[in-house]
Amino acid sequence: MSEQNAEGAENTESQPHDPEATGVRLVVVLLSLTVVSGLIDAVSYLGLGHVFTANMTGNVVVLGFAAAGAPGFSIPHTSTSLACFLVGAAAGGRIAGRYGGGGSRRTWARVTLIAEAVLVGASAGVAFAAPGATSTTYALIALTAFAMGLRNATVRKLGVPDLTTTVLTMTLTGLASDSAAGDGSGRHSPRRTAAVVAMLAGATLGAWLVIHHGLGLPLLLAAVLAGVLAVATSGRE
Repeated sequence: MSEQNAEGAENTESQPHDPEATGVRLVVVLLSLTVVSGLIDAVSYLGLGHVFTANMTGNVVVLGFAAAGAPGFSIPHTSTSLACFLVGAAAGGRIAGRYGGGGSRRTWARVTLIAEAVLVGASAGVAFAAPGATSTTYALIALTAFAMGLRNATVRKLGVPDLTTTVLTMTLTGLASDSAAGDGSGRHSPRRTAAVVAMLAGATLGAWLVIHHGLGLPLLLAAVLAGVLAVATSGRE
């Protein structure tokens, strides 16, 4: 071994292991969570009375429809979703305060994803145990909305550009306005396009599962995906 190679090997061995670099990068994790959001909103909108539990922009609009007396919409369902989402977001802010101040992003992301997996897994258990019950509807709305609030607060604090995981309005705006047609460079187009495709894929799969297999299976799949991501995530973008 040459002296230069020996020195390089020695430097490599002396470098401390960085746990933040181990695992799946946050960009991939957040794109995967966008698929999960599509699954959950398919369950909530198609199976829980036209209410969203991940997309709160749509939920505010739905609340307006319900307040105006439009058929097929429910003020109690939508209000429950909004309230539980806000409580979840407040809890997410607490977690961010504990782990986000110079702590490990990997640990922070994992804590949130484990909590999401547990909450969505619990909702799957309820859906399998008592399908069709009024109490089941409210339990699923509360559990999934709380989980999405928790996750959204975390994603917001992590601040990875163009990956909110639950809404696409600004992503689509950026995709168009920053494209060549909008006199931009299109530099972030691949990430934005991937986010749109991920949401569409999750919603399509979720809708198919709801129509053919009920609410429990897509929720179980969402919980398993969140759990896998919790184990695999790193702290690197």
